[in-house]
Amino acid sequence: MKKTLLSALLLFILITGLITLRFGSALVQEGNPLPILISIMRLELSDSEYEQVEESKSSHQHVSLNTGDSSYDVIKDFMDEKGWSYKEQIGSGYIFENGEETVVISTRQYSRNYFLWDIPSELFN
Repeated sequence: MKKTLLSALLLFILITGLITLRFGSALVQEGNPLPILISIMRLELSDSEYEQVEESKSSHQHVSLNTGDSSYDVIKDFMDEKGWSYKEQIGSGYIFENGEETVVISTRQYSRNYFLWDIPSELFN
């Protein structure tokens, strides 16, 4: 009984340590890290290029892998499917146009391996 309890405790400590090493200080930068970590787990276990983290009245937040120079192509492809054409990047914002309308998709680095991007909710109405 004691060996089983000790093994479970060691496994828990090992998993916690691995998560801390993988994400480090990024865990608490966005407040509650649980929704983001769950979305990252779903992203890693799927063939998808992005996963939705949460939805609010003003925006939909997604997480994607940071693969280098072409990391943000996932945003351009997503918006292209919605009928928006890429115009330019200004800082961490990507500007898209659809006729007379303009929308900015904001991005931010979550950790070395992942970035978050926010899409205004009006695109989903």
